[in-house]
Order: sequence, then C-alpha cells, then structure tokens
Amino acid sequence: MSGSKGHKLGWIGTGRMGFPMAKRLLEKGCDVAVYNRTRSKAEGLTAYGAVIVGSPADLADRDIVFTMVSGPEDLIAVTMGDKGVLASPGRRPRILVDCSTVSQEASAKVRAAAAAAGTQFLASPVSGNGKVVKAGRLSVVVSGSKEAYEEALPYLERLGEGVSYVGEGELARTVKICHNVFLGIVAQSLAEITVLAEKAGVPRHAFLDFINKSVMGSTFTRYKTPAFVNLDFAPTFTPLLLRKDLDLGLAEARKREVPMPVAAATREVVQTLIGNGYVDCDFAALLELEAKSAQLRLKPENIAVSDGLETKSA
Repeated sequence: MSGSKGHKLGWIGTGRMGFPMAKRLLEKGCDVAVYNRTRSKAEGLTAYGAVIVGSPADLADRDIVFTMVSGPEDLIAVTMGDKGVLASPGRRPRILVDCSTVSQEASAKVRAAAAAAGTQFLASPVSGNGKVVKAGRLSVVVSGSKEAYEEALPYLERLGEGVSYVGEGELARTVKICHNVFLGIVAQSLAEITVLAEKAGVPRHAFLDFINKSVMGSTFTRYKTPAFVNLDFAPTFTPLLLRKDLDLGLAEARKREVPMPVAAATREVVQTLIGNGYVDCDFAALLELEAKSAQLRLKPENIAVSDGLETKSA
C-alpha cells in the first residue's frame, strides 16, 4: 500500500456502501469528517473517530472529499448545490473523489464545476456491495488527473483490494458500465449451466462447488453461490438496475459500432425477468426464471456454503 500524507478527508454519503467505506478509512487512523442527508445514519461513525458536519459545504476546508451517493441528482446537489462542497467562497477541497455510479454526463458536469473552482475531480466508481466492502474486497477504477490520482491513491487503496487507473476524463464510468454488462452476462450463463446440471441430477451445491474450484470459478461465482443454493434473492443489485446498465452498455456499443450479440440477448432475458414480476429482488433470480423455462422446480437446498468473502483487515 502506498504511504499516507496525512490529509484531512471529507466523506459525503453513509448509506449501505458509504458507511463501511468511510469506516475503513477511520479504522486506519485517517482524519475524516462526514456528512449525510439523514444525520442519524452517519452517527455510528463517531465511535471510530468521525466528526459529523451539517452540510457538504462544511467539508470545503478538507484536502480530499469523497462522495458516495445514490445517483446523478444527488451528486450534483452535494457538489454544486447551494450548500454543496464547491459552493463555499474562498474554500475548496484540493481533490474531489466520486465513488458513486452515475452517468458520464453528470460526472462531466461536476468535473467542469470542480475545475472552475480550482478542484481536481476523480471519477472513481467501485465494484462490490456493502458486504464486499466489509470483507475488504472492493475494487476501484479511477479516471482523471494522474497527479490527483497519485495523491488520493493511499486512501483509495484503503477502501479495498484493487485500484486501477484508466486515464483522463470519464473513462472510469465507461469501465464501470462494461463491468456491469459482463456481470449480467456471467450471471445468466451461470444460471443456465446450473439449471442444466441440476436437471441432469447434480445438486446445485455440488455443481457450484466444482465450478468454484475450477479455472472458471471467480469471486463472483463464489459470492453468488449461497443465493443459488438456498434461493436467497434478497437484493444486492436489482434486475431494474442491471437492465439500466445493460441499456447504457448497448447504447455505447451502438455509438462505437461494436457488435454485442451476447449482451443484447442477456438484456432481453433481464427484461423477461422484470416482466415476470422480479423487480424488488436480486438479479440472481435469473436462476429461477431459467429453471421455469426448463420446467424445473427449484427448492432451497438449505446447505451452508461459503460466499468466498473472507474478511481482510481494514
């Protein structure tokens, strides 16, 4: 891990992802001041040394400010709004790091506002969810100024196990969309082969145990194994969100004249999943849709299986 220069950090957004991410910085002894729209959701961080502030503007005197918010409107509000972190006259953070998943358009808008205020902006979307953060397995992709990236890197490295710099501007947003398209394709492929194996008589837990130990196993296949084995579709990422990202990826492909037939087919399967009422659940429900199409009735196996997320120290 790169060395720390003892920056004063700000953190905006302490939801399911933001809270454990900020906690990791605090547990490493970082000086972190925190803002969340619902103050009570941030107060648990005071036990780890966080200072809670009343508005994003109160973080303007911090060296580096991280944002982890729900969407593009929230990002614009906490940065460019009346009480945004870029709104305080004469006070600006040196670097603004956005870890949210937002559109390229919103990201570029905030980047321009930051540049006008004399702040460098890094687009730094992440791969994972709250449980992955707690396990120390979060991945981060970054684009923007190389100088700003190198200054923020010691803190980005504290958020998980992998940080990748991909260039200037909004390239990190493109990488995140490509990642989520791949996520959908792999999930559908895993559902298809799991149903095929079970219909041939192989228990799901035994089949997935083999896959996870093979060259085809991955952090993702291991992480989704408990959901597939025990039919636990509590949402980590919903079909609606997956459809949105598949649409964004396919739109980019059309723009770039890149054929993506497998992604297009997966998008229609996800649409079918949504059309069958799978909305407020995890996209792992693709398994159940595939089973119904194969006239296979699934039952929870009620077997404790590992998700592969062995916790790494913060």
